[in-house]
This record gives sequence, C-alpha cells and structure tokens, in this order.
Amino acid sequence: MTKNKAILIGAGLANMAAAVYLIQEGHWQGDQITFYSIDDHGSNDGSPANEAAGEYWNKVHPLENTKGFVARGGRMLNYRTYVDLMDLLSRVPSATEPGMTAAEDTREFDANHRTFDKARLMEGGKGIINGGKLGFNNKDRMKLTELLLMPDSKEEKLDNVTIADYFKDDPHMFTTNFWYMWETTFAFRTQSSAQELRRYMHQMIYEFTQIEHLVGVNRTRYNQYESIMLPLINYLKEQGVKIVLNQRVTNFEFKDTPMQDEITVTALRMTNTETGEEEDVAVDDDTAVIFTNGSITDSATLGDFNTPAAENMDYGAAASLWKKATNRFYNLGNPDKFFNDRNASEWISFTLTTKDHILLNEITRITTQVPGNALNSFISTTPITPMGNKDVNMSIVVHHQPHFTTQKANEAVIWGYFLYPRRKGEFVDKQYIKMTGKEMLEELLGQLSKVDPGPGNIMDKKQEIMDSVINCIPAYMPYASALFNNRAKTDRPKVIPEHSTNLAFTGEFVEQPYQMVFTEQSAVRSGEIAAYHFAGVPMAKLVKNPRYDKDIKTLAKATKKMFE
Repeated sequence: MTKNKAILIGAGLANMAAAVYLIQEGHWQGDQITFYSIDDHGSNDGSPANEAAGEYWNKVHPLENTKGFVARGGRMLNYRTYVDLMDLLSRVPSATEPGMTAAEDTREFDANHRTFDKARLMEGGKGIINGGKLGFNNKDRMKLTELLLMPDSKEEKLDNVTIADYFKDDPHMFTTNFWYMWETTFAFRTQSSAQELRRYMHQMIYEFTQIEHLVGVNRTRYNQYESIMLPLINYLKEQGVKIVLNQRVTNFEFKDTPMQDEITVTALRMTNTETGEEEDVAVDDDTAVIFTNGSITDSATLGDFNTPAAENMDYGAAASLWKKATNRFYNLGNPDKFFNDRNASEWISFTLTTKDHILLNEITRITTQVPGNALNSFISTTPITPMGNKDVNMSIVVHHQPHFTTQKANEAVIWGYFLYPRRKGEFVDKQYIKMTGKEMLEELLGQLSKVDPGPGNIMDKKQEIMDSVINCIPAYMPYASALFNNRAKTDRPKVIPEHSTNLAFTGEFVEQPYQMVFTEQSAVRSGEIAAYHFAGVPMAKLVKNPRYDKDIKTLAKATKKMFE
C-alpha cells in the first residue's frame, strides 16, 4: 500500500537506509520524512567519551572521567556479502573525504590498508596459534556439512535449537580452533541460535578458507559513526528530512477493525527524554510508520578508569514498544526471546585511549603485526566453560590510527570485549562485568604477558603503560548478542507483516529470507524493503544478493579446508 509520507521510529542504520531509498528510488521530497529517536548513533557508534556520557542511557550513571573515546562495538564489513550496504554508501557523499562517496571512501582506505591477521589466536605457553589448522574431527565435519547442505525450505527444523543442542553429541566442536575463531569473529555463543549459525555458514562459507587471517574483512577509514552514519545523516538533513532526537516513542494507537487483525497505526505516544513531556503524534492515512523494533545498544551503560559500568535492568526502549505491539497482534513475533534472557545476550567491552603509543608498540611486537583492525583472541590456559573446556578469555581490536577524526596524532585507541561477562579474569579475580577500566587493562596486560615471546616482557613496562592512559571505558551491553538468541522463525516479524496497512519493521530483529543478522547488510536491506513497499517501487529492483552457498568452487574450497 503506497504512501506519501513516513514517520521513522529509531534513527539507526536500517531507518537511515529506508529514508535514502524513499528519496532516491521513491522520488520523495525530504520534508515528507520525519524521524523520532532517542539518538542518531544506532549500533554503528563511536564518539568522544564526554558526548557518550551525556546520552540517554548514561545520564543516571554519571562518570568521573569523561576523557578519551568510546565505541561500544565495531562490526566488520565484507564487500562480497554486504552488497546492499555498499549500494547505500555509494548514494551519499563521504563525511570526511571531499569528492568521494562514502563507498569510495571506504574502498579507497581498505585498498591501502588490507587486513591480514597474523595473530588471530594466542595462548599462554604457545604464543601465536596456527589457526589455519581448524582442528576438526570427522564428526565435526559431518555436523557442519549437514548445516551447509540444509536447504532454506528445511530451516524450520532448527526452530528453538541452540548451537549447544545441535552439537550435543559432538562436544569436540567447542574445543576446535574453528570454534574459537568463529565465536569471536561473529560473537556467537553456545546458547545462540543454530538456525542463525546455519545462515552464517551459508552466507559466509568462503570465510572458511581465510578465517585465520580475516583477509575477507573490510574496514572503514574511521569509526563507523563517522564513516557510515554521519554521511547518511548529513545527506538526509541536506534533503530536508526532519530528525527529532531525545524522543522515546512509548506506545502505538491502532485502528479498531471488525476482524481485529488489520494493523493500522493511527497515533504515536512519545516522551521527551530531556524534559519528560509527553506528546501524541497523529498518523494519517497517507503516512507510513517504519519502526526499528530492537536495538543491541539499548540499556547499555558506561564506566570509566576507576568505575565499573552499572548494570541497567531496563528492558530496552525499542523492544518495549515492540512488545506493546505484540500484545495487540499475534503475528508480530516474540520480543521476550531476545530481550528477556541476558545470560544469552550480554557482553562487556572497553575502549582504551592512551596519550602515547607505548602499549600500541608492545602489542605490535607481541603479535608481529602493525595496528590495522586485526582481531586478537586469548585462549585460556585452563578450562573455563561449564563443559570443562578451554575457551577465549577476551579479544582485542587494534584499530588503524586515528580511529576518530578528533584524535590527536600521539593518541591511540584500542577496543576489546569479553563475550561472557560473568566469567572471572585470570589476572584480576573479579567477574569482568564488575571490573573497572583499570582492572580490564590489567587483565589485558596479563593476557599479553602470557604470550609475550620476549626478549623481556610487557610487564616490565606496566607502570609506563599505566601512566600513558587517558581513560579506559567499560561498556556493559545487556543485549549485544540478543539478535543471536535462540529462536523460531516466527519469533521475528516480517518487514511487512500480513494485514499491515502502514506499519513496517526494520533492523536486526526482523525475519528476512536468507539474511544473517548482526550485519549492516541485513539492516540496510530491511530498510530498502520497507521503502520500496511504501513508495510502490517493484521488489525486483532490490539489490541482487549473491549465494555463495550455491557456488561449486566456493563449496569445494571450504570442503578442502575442513580436512587440513
């Protein structure tokens, strides 16, 4: 059902994409589009710490130290798969490189700074592990092959099946180099959805042959806010799009119909997060409502060098609104599957800012690679899982410097994360979630000291490194992996639900054929679908997606890699 105006709830990547496609493919004017959102970062974030400290989720948790930078996370790009994202970025100018589109900016930077990870896995007493030896036995190969051969039409066999369930007769899988690299590259956990693992195996199968070096990973010039979000924001503002921030939409009003299954939004209730004032916004018959129904950064909180991140128990702004819609209609999914099981979804990360390069240089010496977005994961020296296996303690990303446009030439920014925040450190006897930024840095130095090949040891320079720190900011994210939570296909709404006349869902918590979540690709495509639907653009014009799981050469290479 075509419309001529749109209200977009949430100003993340998916809805930004929807607005661009409404303008460029639907030929709408910018003033026909209005965003209501708490902020305009989405999960593609990155900012000076003093700005992040003042954002909605952090206002009630004031920080003593607001120096340095913060990025709650960063996602890897892949040109071969992220075709919708690259199409979107080709449509808007770069925010930092004059005369380039955002896509040209990223391709130019990436071509001159290619990823080749030389220290993907590291372990005490062994140093750098040869991750090219995936470590499979025949049962591992058989179970993975079953996933690869499962057609889309049979995917519902994996409804409500966790990865642990799928491999319950094959616990060896969780001791392989493959698993250590896969879980930390994509942020899967054993409690995550086997259905989603299948989609990743299908869409990222070519990564089998290069996962130990991550050569298929592409990166933006700066953090993803400045390199992806800001070009979109600048373009949309220039087009006259209205972006209203500090607005939390708290409820829908729906039209009453005889069958009670027609989904027609007639009004929105929202609260100004700065003043507390409430407002009702009417939705007329000519207006579409495009809603990002879940956010992995909702309820995230920050700490600082001497303060752990507080644990915010809020259900999340976007998910709360989604839940209210599901209370009215039966075909809009089940948000509790994703937002009511923090044990399966929470992470804690940290952003470290230093005033010189002493730590950066030490990491370069230990890992034998220069800064540039490699991912280094540290395997425990003793069993740490409920099944009595070793696993990865923590992972770090050492960005190409500068990672922020306002970063000084001598400053360095490093990001790291703990996939299981309730586990304890090996060098700091605390759960990661309870650590201050200083303690997280101490844990990192301990992990580096275990794998230091010498001569000397990084611990010889510990005080010098500590003195170089501007800030180390923990970020607790209760829903960081929520999109991977165990689920059935019906637990997520379709982009355009059946019987909907004006409501669409976008982002990582919608059901799209074949798409894998936690990617800018799936987010952009959901916005593209919503825009085409309401602008009357034929779906045949959607960006064509490759299917590497059906490519014989790709499958042959992956099969060969399984046996190395």
